[in-house]
This record gives sequence, C-alpha cells and structure tokens, in this order.
Amino acid sequence: MTKKITVLGTRGIPDVLGGVETHCQNLYPAIKQQFDVDICVIARAPYVAYSKSHYKNIEMLALWAPKKRSLEAIVHSVLAAFKTCFDKSSIVHVHAIGPGLVVPLLRLMGKKVVFTHHGPDYERQKWGGIAKQALLLGEKVAVNYANEVIVISQVINQLIQKKHGRMDAHLIYNGVNIPEPLSDETVSKTLSRYALQPKNYLVAVGRFVEEKGLHDLITAYQLSGISDPLVLVGDADHPSDYSMRLKQLAIKTPNVILTGFLKGDALKVVFSQAKLFIMPSYHEGLPIALLEAMSYSLPAVVSDIPANLEVGLPVEAYFHVGNVADLANKMKQRVTLNDADYGEFLKTYDWREIASKTVSVYHSIDKSIG
Repeated sequence: MTKKITVLGTRGIPDVLGGVETHCQNLYPAIKQQFDVDICVIARAPYVAYSKSHYKNIEMLALWAPKKRSLEAIVHSVLAAFKTCFDKSSIVHVHAIGPGLVVPLLRLMGKKVVFTHHGPDYERQKWGGIAKQALLLGEKVAVNYANEVIVISQVINQLIQKKHGRMDAHLIYNGVNIPEPLSDETVSKTLSRYALQPKNYLVAVGRFVEEKGLHDLITAYQLSGISDPLVLVGDADHPSDYSMRLKQLAIKTPNVILTGFLKGDALKVVFSQAKLFIMPSYHEGLPIALLEAMSYSLPAVVSDIPANLEVGLPVEAYFHVGNVADLANKMKQRVTLNDADYGEFLKTYDWREIASKTVSVYHSIDKSIG
C-alpha cells in the first residue's frame, strides 16, 4: 500500500510568494518523482484559486483561513491538523514555527510528525508582543515534540541546540532549480510591460515588510547616483502602514519600478535579465530569492546577517545590515560586474538531493517510506 504524507504550514502551491511556499513547491514534486509516496499539501484558501487540485502529481487541498496575519497560520493549522485524522496519512510534515503550535496536537492524535524550522519568525519586526510569544511557543513545542526536526541552515541548527537542547536535527538546505531557457517573445513581452532593457536594471525581491529592508534599499539607491532603474518585485500579503509608506517612497523616487507580486515566467524573466541583485534583509532563514538570483549568475549585494553569510558569497558582496551608506557604496562597486559564476555554490542546493535526504528522515520514523 502506498504511504501518504500530509503537509501543512504553507500558504499554498503553486506560485504563491514566500520562502516556505517556494520550498514546498519544489520539494514535494521532487519527492514524488523519486519515491512511491502520496503527498497532499493543505493550502490556505485565501491564497489559492482551488478547493481541490493537483500539481505535478501532488494532491492539493484548500481549507478556510482568516486573512488576518495574527490568526491565519494558527487557525488554519488547527483545521488542517484535525483534517489529518481522516486522511490516512502516515506522516504529517509541518513547516514553520507558527504552524508548529499544532505539533503536540498531532502527536496526541497519534500522528508521526516531521517539523521543518525555516527561521525564527518572532524576530520579524511586524509582530507585536502577543504574536511573538505565540511564535516562541510554537518553536519550543515543535522542536521538542516533533518526532524529527529538519533545519534549513546551520544558523537555525545552532539556535535550537542552544535554546532547546535539540541536538539531533537534520540539516537540509533550501534548494534552487537550474533555469530553463526562455523564449525571446516571453522576455520581450515581460520587459516591455515595465519599460525595461535587458541587463540594464537592478532587482530586489521580497514581501513589503520591515525586516526585508527595502526602505534602506530605496534610500541607498538615491544616495548611489546609479542611473539604471531599480525594480522592486513584491507586495504585502496584508496591507500595513509600513507597506503603504514604502510604496509612497518608491513612487516618489525616480527610476524605482514596482511590479507587484510576479510568478512563473514573468519572475524568471525579471531575474534573468537583471544586472545586479540586492537583498538588504534584517532577517532571513535561508533566502531562496538569493539562491534564485545565484542560479541566474547575478552579481549580488546582500546584508551581512548570519543566514546570508552562511551562503558563503565573496566578502565584497556583503554590506553591514542597516548601513545605508555602505549599501550604496557596494551597489556602485558591483553594478558594473559581469555575470558571476556560482556553479560550486549551487551544488549544495540541488532539489533532488534535498528530496532524497527528506525521505530519509521520513524513513527514520516509518521504515515503509523510502
């Protein structure tokens, strides 16, 4: 009998913006391709257009969730947890520390649970005191009560060892796909939509939340005097005072272009035709957007936070987080570079290998899987 894995903690797949979402969109088809296991990803209804669907042989099921950031993850995760009582799943794989609050509930239901820690979300500036406490509790119970824990970076591994004494977590990095060629028509159509020229603009990708540091980037861009346009790909899931101020700042700044959320070929085009990628984040887990930029051989300027440093880029690619003058200088230095060669780096981030390692974790708690 084919075994079943149920996945919760993601907003949904495919093409929903977010690191956890991109992780799940790539990981589970790669597992399905290599192993005889059924997989169901439970999505949050406000983010997807289906109630039931399939993506690359992965079953997808959408459940209701309130589109309110303080309640969305936990309410949906509780509903998803109860749903697993009836779906005959062998293992439930929970992603991120907010949804991690339901790990003890799943264990009480008799489920075997794998938990992936994508980063200490309580460090994000958007959360108030109560939400931060809930996320801290989610981390604590998920790390302590999951049968097996996966971490996506050594930084996170060291954090849970120090805080929670969990010494047996599995370090399995995020991955990235090697880009496929795009047709000239697709490239031309997307670039013309935003009046861009190939290899003649800078790009940053991320949600419009404070910890992504995009306000620093706009200020540094002004300071740098760079004439090439700056393209900001993203938006806010939940409009906030910050996201509205950021958009106003972008609109007032000459040559800053807002594309909103992009997905599929449009996102690939904007990555592939840029001349420099910038990530000014104050907080990341292991940034998939940076790995994607590397897959397109883009020179990069990124903040010197631990998650970015772990990628191991050349020292000149890093600027001191929050230091706008340093960011402006690094942008000026690196905007004239040719394509970078990240071939050796990218071997670490192969989805097929990541899929195999994840199934090995499943096998450790259910020998019939893998």
